Amino acid sequence: MVVVHHLENSRSQRILWALEELGVPYEVKRYERNKKNNLAPDSLKAVHPLGKSPVITDNGNQDDIVTVAESGAIIEYLVDKYGDGLLAVSNDEKHRRDYQYWLHFAEGSLMPPLVLKLVFEKVRKSPMPFFAKPIAKSISSKVMKTFVGPSIRNNMAFIEEYLASHKWFAGDKLTGADIQMSFPLEACVATGVADQQYPNIIAYVKRIHARPAYQKALAEGGPYNYA
Repeated sequence: MVVVHHLENSRSQRILWALEELGVPYEVKRYERNKKNNLAPDSLKAVHPLGKSPVITDNGNQDDIVTVAESGAIIEYLVDKYGDGLLAVSNDEKHRRDYQYWLHFAEGSLMPPLVLKLVFEKVRKSPMPFFAKPIAKSISSKVMKTFVGPSIRNNMAFIEEYLASHKWFAGDKLTGADIQMSFPLEACVATGVADQQYPNIIAYVKRIHARPAYQKALAEGGPYNYA
């Protein structure tokens, strides 16, 4: 049995979606974030040394328990072991290149500036001595203007152009690459980063939200936000 160690409001939601698309039975073990710092609880370190989510354990009906962390690694593990063609990319060479690219782009290029945006927004809103606030705001504003903002806009334009001629990220059907790309694009739409300038991104997110397996995963994992 696959056990998803599910942290509230986290990337682990897309792992539930992958399992629903694959039709794989699973169990959800829930973890709540620390109310003071919004981080994962220390109890997750008993599952994986880094104490982060997503992470799954799978006994595979055997005595040995396999532990897999990181969204991309989990998706590839599930597709390889349980997919039987579902969520797998076709043998078309271009589709396979697209699959590998977007699977890594999601966390390698798209997520880092989004995380930095979140961090600097929290810095601007955090309580601090009055004399430090102007300095913190100035630094965060400069970083946002010169690096984070342009990086995000560049990524959005790149994805928007790709989706103008592609329904899915790797071929003509839903694959693991779409599962991996879902969270950052949902975050972009939910937080207004992907506004009406990016109709293809918005349509894509609506498309994945309409899938029955996505709705089942949402019911299982519970509502979540992206900030």
